[in-house]
Amino acid sequence: MALRNGCLRRISRFLPHIYSGSHFQQSRRAIINSLASSLITFPRECEQISRNGVNFSFSTIAQASPAESLSQSDTLSFIESTFNEFQGPHHLWFNIVEDNIHFFKRGGAFLVLAGRFVDNCDSLIAGCGTVVTFEKVKSIQQSFPQLQVIGFLHGCSTISAVDQTRLVEMLMKEYITFPILLSNKNFPQMENGACYLLSKDFGNARVFHENSLDIGMLNKAVEELIMQQQENSSSPSGLKCTWAKQAEVLKEPHACSSVRNLLLHFPGCISADESGNRLFLSDSNHHRIIVFDGNGKILDCIGSCPGFEDGEFESSKLMRPAASFYHKDDDCLYIVDSENHAIRRADMGRRVLETVYPTSGISKKNNSLWAWIMEKLGFERDNDTKSEKLDPQSLIFPWHLMKSEDDNLLIINRSFETLWIMDLASGEIKEAVKGFSKVLEICGVLVMEKVFLLKQMPQDWLLHQIDSSCSLKELPYAGLISSSIAFQNHILLCDIVGQRIMRLNRESGVCSNFQFSNFAILGLPYWFAFPLERVYAVAGGHQGSWTDHIQRCSLLPGRIDIKVNVDIPSDTELVESLQEGCIWRQARGTASVVLRAEDVAGSLEKVGVAQLWYDELDTLALSTPESESNIEDETTTSDLRSEDDTVHIDCAVNTSPGTSEVIISAALYLKLRRYPDQQDDGREKYAARISDILKLGRSGAMQRDSFIRFLLKSNQDLRDVIFVKPLHVSIQFDTLDHPKADNSKDIILTDSNMEVDVSLNT
Repeated sequence: MALRNGCLRRISRFLPHIYSGSHFQQSRRAIINSLASSLITFPRECEQISRNGVNFSFSTIAQASPAESLSQSDTLSFIESTFNEFQGPHHLWFNIVEDNIHFFKRGGAFLVLAGRFVDNCDSLIAGCGTVVTFEKVKSIQQSFPQLQVIGFLHGCSTISAVDQTRLVEMLMKEYITFPILLSNKNFPQMENGACYLLSKDFGNARVFHENSLDIGMLNKAVEELIMQQQENSSSPSGLKCTWAKQAEVLKEPHACSSVRNLLLHFPGCISADESGNRLFLSDSNHHRIIVFDGNGKILDCIGSCPGFEDGEFESSKLMRPAASFYHKDDDCLYIVDSENHAIRRADMGRRVLETVYPTSGISKKNNSLWAWIMEKLGFERDNDTKSEKLDPQSLIFPWHLMKSEDDNLLIINRSFETLWIMDLASGEIKEAVKGFSKVLEICGVLVMEKVFLLKQMPQDWLLHQIDSSCSLKELPYAGLISSSIAFQNHILLCDIVGQRIMRLNRESGVCSNFQFSNFAILGLPYWFAFPLERVYAVAGGHQGSWTDHIQRCSLLPGRIDIKVNVDIPSDTELVESLQEGCIWRQARGTASVVLRAEDVAGSLEKVGVAQLWYDELDTLALSTPESESNIEDETTTSDLRSEDDTVHIDCAVNTSPGTSEVIISAALYLKLRRYPDQQDDGREKYAARISDILKLGRSGAMQRDSFIRFLLKSNQDLRDVIFVKPLHVSIQFDTLDHPKADNSKDIILTDSNMEVDVSLNT
């Protein structure tokens, strides 16, 4: 798998950059890809919010009369009328891309989750009842990617900045990918709870009420509607370009995209190997497992990006991992892969991730190199397009994981309404137990042991977490049982509010933040990858990241040694030196990146793009994964920070006549600088400064304000918050023709040097 990963990084210089897809073909194979929800960006008319938290209201919305009511057909007509407007007199789309005015297809099958699926606009805290509701919708959405899903929250005459932050938190915790429509209109027929409106082309909706919903019946109704739509449609695919893979365009809810630039993004669960001095943290919304020791030194990372793929740790994929359990005898870590409805096993010795459950549905693939290239480009055939019926015993959004005395895995969902008993040896689910009381009858002792551990933590810490977790009236701390662990002489607790790990010394009672180091192991985060050419055809068209610095120059063909000097923001400091593992160099056109300068020293060979393509494929076919990993290990130890506190990045490229572009991406781990004589300027100022450094103002004032309030919810010193600053530098070359030698036959290659100065001060 490392061989394939390396190949993709090489050929990205010449081919469009497309993230690799799910290699696991299961009944619900299209995980989180049905709608084009992207960065949470609000209407320009709504960006006049006060920095001090003044309530935001629908500035142009007339207050609806209490007596106003609409029929269900009028409700659907109202929703349809909002499709081309982000804001109107009676509505506001909460998480829709602002530049994409055609974010829905007019025709097709729609499922609307309508009514009060949260308590009210002033209390947007998702309890376990809301968790169950969202799980039902997401399971339908994942089974039928063609279905367009909408959340419709009515009766919101005003929504304050605090409410916006809470709604962002809800989307983050529940991993919501479908858009949410807010309206100030009242719909009395929906006052008794949530309901589901299923319709085709917004006509004659079938209504399913939440309090009496049969999920099997709704699943069957959706399947029939989708089949009817496919029979009547001559063009089932919405793609406009053959380079795009529909299933890979959208993977994640980006409603809280700014939060993912923190070191941790929803650290949901933690487990330990005490004898080996290892801890395993589920950085859930970063889709990875971070392995570190008792001192916080990061040792390894499992998972490369969202998806479902087995293989070596660097190329394997998870989708929102939750609880884990370390099996000492096998030196394996069992992981709950929540959004993939699966159990994965990480062999810590071989550094390979495997799937334990489900065992069926894995497609037999052609493992040839050409088949792999075609799959990466989106040309593989997918004949399994029909969704299978849901198995009542299948895992549906599992979260907690424990091991029983008889070597069974006990898997529980977040609402504690379902327990799956799995045989550890075979990976077979023996039994699915329904109901909170029955679940506690089986695993109550193990749960109470965890609850007893939690009760040793400071009560204010726990109360802070309960508001943000799936809390149960019968057992308030049950939702946190996978978020804490006893390790050596400490108790560690995942702080899903402050996006950190808290540590309590059991002897002294001193509480502190857990400090991490060795971030080079995490490498360049997957969302930092700057696509040279991302060509896909959802309604927004081309989409990419901004560039911090662009420089153009004309040089003679040959080798160019580039030195990039980066001045980090003046009031920040690097948490640790930048290393090669956090840098990605890409090139296109007539340039090719030289990975190591000494490998090409003195080379006079002319660079040809086509020849280089075939040469790299030949080299790849003869190389081994071990040799490639050895090269990576050598380069990740390089220290690229100088004594003058300026980051230096070196890059060497070979160029031929023509135009080319070199893009250098890097991840800078920063925190606000502490000055010896500095007075405390206030948490609000620190939060605003972090937001400015991350340039969240480009996404709109609403997102910036929500991020600031998100940081302020934590009671920690914000100067201790570690965040990741993306760096993107584009160097564009116009390379002249080769100079001729005196005999007019030979060509001359020229060695050039250039420096690029980049300032990140804002």
